Amino acid sequence: MLKFPFQIVLGSQSPRRKELLSLMNIDFRVEVQEVEESYPKNLTPIEIAIHIASKKAKAFKGLSANELLITADTIVAQHQHILGKPKDAAHAKEIIQQLAGNTHEVITAVAFQYQSQLITFHDCTKVYMNPLSEAEINHYIENYKPYDKAGAYGIQEWIGLVAIQKIEGSYTNVMGLPTEKLYQELQKIKTII
Repeated sequence: MLKFPFQIVLGSQSPRRKELLSLMNIDFRVEVQEVEESYPKNLTPIEIAIHIASKKAKAFKGLSANELLITADTIVAQHQHILGKPKDAAHAKEIIQQLAGNTHEVITAVAFQYQSQLITFHDCTKVYMNPLSEAEINHYIENYKPYDKAGAYGIQEWIGLVAIQKIEGSYTNVMGLPTEKLYQELQKIKTII
């Protein structure tokens, strides 16, 4: 395990974020606070992701002095329009039909809370998705039930293997945590404490 001069707390129930931190050989524990993910309507997609990641971090009270909290929010946007998590199968189908054969951006904002400091950063990945037939979309939704995923898909699942033509930027960012930037930011914090 990588050693840091603080205990890392992941403020997320996302199985993908847990998996990515584990793959980075980072020792952490999970603690979650429920947060209403609303935001002011005049924000850009990047500002929305930062706003929600920060809101998630601020919801935590009583962290000890040697704990560093990591929270994150991932947004899928197409032409500045936010495509959130689907409400049901029909909504998931509508979102994937909109993405198929087009490009979109995946933005993940990360917030660190350490003592009284709140540090945020973000990453943006452009994703090119091939066209998909109605049968292919239905197959994905029925078998993978992507209701907990922004943009109604997970790049690490079947749809990513068969439909993602290319990406410009970080792959792990599309999964929900830009691990390269996260690692750099953790190294920076080590040097200032």
